[in-house]
This record gives sequence, C-alpha cells and structure tokens, in this order.
Amino acid sequence: MMKKLFIMMFVIGIANISYGQTYNRYEVDSIVSKQYKPSKTQFMVRGYGHTGFDSMNTNGKKESSYVGSAFAPIFLFKHSDRLMFEAELEFVLGGNELEVGLEYANVMYVLNKSMTVRAGKFLLPFGTFMERLHPAWINKLPTKPLGFGHDGIAPSSGIGLELRGAFNLGKSTLNYSVYTTNGARLKDGSIEPEEAGMLLFQNYTDNNTSKAFGGRLGLLPFADSSTEIGVSAYSTNGVGTTGSTYENVGAFLYAIDFAFTKQIPAVKGFIDIKGQYNNSDISDATYTELDQNNIPQPYTFNNVSNSFYTQLSYRPTMATSDFLKKIEFVGRYSNMNTPEGSEWEEQSVQYAYGINYWLTWRSVVKVAYQTTDSAGGHGGGGITDGFFMHWAIGF
Repeated sequence: MMKKLFIMMFVIGIANISYGQTYNRYEVDSIVSKQYKPSKTQFMVRGYGHTGFDSMNTNGKKESSYVGSAFAPIFLFKHSDRLMFEAELEFVLGGNELEVGLEYANVMYVLNKSMTVRAGKFLLPFGTFMERLHPAWINKLPTKPLGFGHDGIAPSSGIGLELRGAFNLGKSTLNYSVYTTNGARLKDGSIEPEEAGMLLFQNYTDNNTSKAFGGRLGLLPFADSSTEIGVSAYSTNGVGTTGSTYENVGAFLYAIDFAFTKQIPAVKGFIDIKGQYNNSDISDATYTELDQNNIPQPYTFNNVSNSFYTQLSYRPTMATSDFLKKIEFVGRYSNMNTPEGSEWEEQSVQYAYGINYWLTWRSVVKVAYQTTDSAGGHGGGGITDGFFMHWAIGF
C-alpha cells in the first residue's frame, strides 16, 4: 500500500513539474512574442562616388590633375510605412584638403497616397537639375551646366518645410511641391566686394525674419510618362540682414524645365532631352566700391540674371552589338548672363560633348570635351577648353 502511494505521489509530482514547465514555457514564449515582434523598421545605405582626370586650357594657361575621389553616402531609415528619414553626406578632395558637406537631412511623413510632408534640409525642386540630375552617376556629363553650383543663380537646397505629392488626371499626371525655407542671404560686399548683389543660398541660420516661399508644378501629359513640363518659383521679401540698409531687398526667381525620355524604334535607341531656364530678379540696391584713390563710391545696377541649358543624349539600346548598346552620345549647350554694371557681370556660352560607356546600369565611364567663351566674370573672361575623363558609380 505504501509502495503504491509513493508511486502515485511521484507520478503527480512529475506531472506538476511537466505542467509547470509547459506553462512557464508557454508564458515565456507569449511574453517574447509580444515584446519581440518582427520589426517594420528598415535601414539602408545607398550613395555614389566618382573620380577622374581634368585637363584645362584657359587663355593659353594649361592645368591638368587627377580629381574627384568623391564619396557621397546616402542613409535611408524607414521607421514605419509612413515615417521615414533620409540624409546624404559628401566627402570631396578639393583644394588640397578634404571637404565635408551635408547635402540634405530630413524627416518625411506620408499623409496619404497623394501627399507627403518633410522637414529639415532638402534639395529644392527649383527646376529638375539640382534635385534629380546632379549626382555624378546620373549627370550625363562630368560638369554642371552654367548657372548651377558655385556662383550659380539657381538655389540647390534649403532648410524648412515642404509638402509634395502627385495626382492622376486621367492618362496624365500632375506632381507638385510647395515649401518654405530660411531663404537666401544677400552679399552686400562688406566681405567680398566683387560679389556685392549676389545671393548666398546656404543660409543655415536666417539673417532676418523674412522666409522664402516656393514651389513647382510638373505635368506629365502622356500615359507613358515620357514627357514632363515643369514651372517653378521662389520668392522672398527680404534677403538682407535685419537692421541693415538691405533689410527690405527682395528676390523673385522662376524656372521652366522640360524633359523627354523614350525609346524610339525608328532610331533604334533611347532619346533623352533635358532643358531648364532660370531667371533671378533681385530688388535694386546701392552698393559701395573703391575708386582708383581708394575712396568709396556708391553704385547700383539692374540686378537681373538668367541662365539656360539644353541637353540631348542618344543610346542605341536596340542595336545588335552588345558594345554599342552600352555607348551613349551626349551634347549640351548652356549660357549665363549676370547683371550689367555689377562687379560680377558675365556673359558666358558653353558647349559640351561627351561619349559614355555604361559598365552596368549604375556605373559609367565618361569622356567629354567642353569649351566656354566668357566675357567678364571673376576670371576676367576668355576661352576655356577642357578635357574630362570621369568614372562614376551609384550603389
């Protein structure tokens, strides 16, 4: 009897232990499943880099150098289906030193399928070149058109708030963007007299209480999205420093852009046409320059500038030769005109021709020749011929 009772107690004890282990394991698994659900967050690193060789001849003065070795990582973080963050750093070897820059860094929230809001530093949709085409592996030539980049008249980025999206209009599509940023800063000549009247768009901390407002409308009229026509505007009532004589100097800029990209069987390849016109109108103001006797003299000018570029490329993607399919021919014309009577008065015309070889869809070797005929400007004008060989890759 005692033996049976002992065996029964032993079996019940084992059962309790087994049940307890099973229950505890179920409880732990339940807690773990609640605390460690598969995450919806995603992190990705993309970007591009390029290097090359430049040879320049300006009015008989020759220079040549290996250039580039630029690295631009792009960080993308998806917190949820609606909340995202993006940032691009830029590391460039230039002027015998390493230059580090923050191209953009902003947070985005998807309000609905037709509307996204973002805040921070972002590329401005003023036309399409700086926002969509400037990366080295996307730009079909090693250089930028006149009017963009250093001493350009078109804004590239800003710090502020933007609302953007797109709508279907039957077989057509309309994309839009409206934004507000710190706005540009007027160079009054106190630091660089030769640049009095120019706009400095890298205004990280605003120098006044006036903000810039801008936007772009882009229409894709055809169902295949092969063609886009865009209109952009950028306006601010004040670009001068608060309390200065230039406080109420305003600026209005606008741009018109065009794009056509399509494979055409008649020419057995892709035709890609891009173009953009920029206009900058800054309120008249009086600046000061030193005469031959170093005596300050006031002067003014009609502060209106414009630039334009058009580009055509052809790639025989329907050719029977694999080698020809990877070849692309590019030609670009651009010009820029800055205010007559200013210290930075310039009239320039530029032609660029190139042949690209696409190793892959995101790695390209570019060989180009460019000639620029300038009157005025910081270099005093003249003819500059350049030969370029660049290798760019996107990743």
